[in-house]
Amino acid sequence: MEKKSDFGLIGLAVMGQNLVLNIESRGFQCSVYNRTAAVTDKFVSENEDRNLVGTQSVEEFVASLERPRKIMIMVKAGKPVDLVIEGLLPFLDQDDIVIDGGNSLYTDSERRDAWLEPLGFRFIGAGVSGGEEGALKGPSIMPGGPLSTWEVMKPIFESISAKVDGEPCVTHIGKGGAGHFVKMVHNGIEYGDMQLICEAYNIFKAAGFSNAEQAEIFADWNAGDLESFLIDITANILKHKDIETGQDLVDVVVDKAGQKGTGRWTVMESVEQAVPFSTIAGSVEARILSAKRDERKVASGILQGPDNWNFDLTMPKADLIGKVRNALFASKIVSYAQGLDLINKVGIDKGWDLKLGEIAKIWRGGCIIRAQFLNRITEAYADNAPTNLMLAPFFTDVLNKGQKDWREVVALAATNGIPVPSFGGSLSYYDAYRAERLPANLLQAQRDFFGAHTYERVDKPEGEFFHTEDWPELMG
Repeated sequence: MEKKSDFGLIGLAVMGQNLVLNIESRGFQCSVYNRTAAVTDKFVSENEDRNLVGTQSVEEFVASLERPRKIMIMVKAGKPVDLVIEGLLPFLDQDDIVIDGGNSLYTDSERRDAWLEPLGFRFIGAGVSGGEEGALKGPSIMPGGPLSTWEVMKPIFESISAKVDGEPCVTHIGKGGAGHFVKMVHNGIEYGDMQLICEAYNIFKAAGFSNAEQAEIFADWNAGDLESFLIDITANILKHKDIETGQDLVDVVVDKAGQKGTGRWTVMESVEQAVPFSTIAGSVEARILSAKRDERKVASGILQGPDNWNFDLTMPKADLIGKVRNALFASKIVSYAQGLDLINKVGIDKGWDLKLGEIAKIWRGGCIIRAQFLNRITEAYADNAPTNLMLAPFFTDVLNKGQKDWREVVALAATNGIPVPSFGGSLSYYDAYRAERLPANLLQAQRDFFGAHTYERVDKPEGEFFHTEDWPELMG
């Protein structure tokens, strides 16, 4: 009798191919299916030494799998996922497991869970981070769904995930859409990290640092507390030469950033949940503005700035490097504080019982935002969890020591016409969070003046609301 496969994967783009090769390399026989049969044939023939089973139809694919079937879908988010699931349903049996491993919106995962459960099927929305290399060598995986389903998938997910200190970078996140929600916020934090690095690069560039000098700076930072995948690749990018022209490749790349939507989704969710999100929102806006390249080129000849970007460097380069480093570290802390605040807020509202320390732990390896200081976040939430990451002793110390340099960098950028939306947004958040009193008293008085929205008083018990009847008449 022909052996049934342990695992099935639908969608053989690069991420799907690398992920199934990873799974197969851990000792699992895998069946694969792609809508275009030629893609399946090519993939299997190119990996004929692997324990792969190519299939030409959905029915053949499902029939080739051991029950309960474990089927992972790696197709474009949105309607394509629903279409694949609809195609699977006639051939599935009770308790079969369907896993969406793409970058789906978490509310779609909740809807699919509610759709499949009454039919007797199990659904997992699993965020997978690490890009093509991570998929092949070991990603960070964020699965959401029933705990009982996690127990079935645990051996496979743990075997294929990245490992840090011998611990797999995967854990059961929570019920329903929890996995894709956490992956969404992870991507928002990734947007913030990337933008902050770009702002540091832009300041150095304006100050006259060569790409080679910057490569050394980022390499040095990567040997300390700022060690991370993104800092590491930045150092490598800045010293890479373009084969065609011989120039530094970074100078040949058009300054117009793309995005797939997860950053926008995260910012929209933060607004819906009333969670401040200035760092990550600034990074999303920066990408949107970068896409307006033609408009910017016109505006650059019309709108004035300080001597048209003539950077006045009045300090030694070593001093500027130290100050930008401290501003980057402080802003990075704020970015994570905002992201974790959103995760915590939605987790409580949904009853997901999310564990922030465990989430930070599985981000330490495999994923794009992997960084040394995630160990510090894990420690911060191990016990006596702070209400905000900034209040954990290690991070409080970094912020208090770095805030003077942080301010100088933001002021220097503003004085010299260098946009720093995420550096500046992070600092504004920090100052607002630490302010004992904000000007919202005036704002509330304005609301009462024009809309009788009422206000509380500092000299009355909290929870009592008042309206002023005798606001003065406007003079016209």
